[in-house]
Amino acid sequence: MKKSEIKKMTKDQALKDIDKLKKDLFNFRFQKINGQIKSPSKITETKKNIARLKTLIARKDA
Repeated sequence: MKKSEIKKMTKDQALKDIDKLKKDLFNFRFQKINGQIKSPSKITETKKNIARLKTLIARKDA
């Protein structure tokens, strides 16, 4: 997810994306435990995207 895409989002879209990304992160963690994950960097990338979206929401509230 690119910064330009995130900036164009509304608060509701960002909240929906956060929920989706949290579910993905949960699944990635289980895959990591079971040794099934193909790209461990997806975990870090997902965490960063969640943080970016939370920052966007905080800025829109202020």
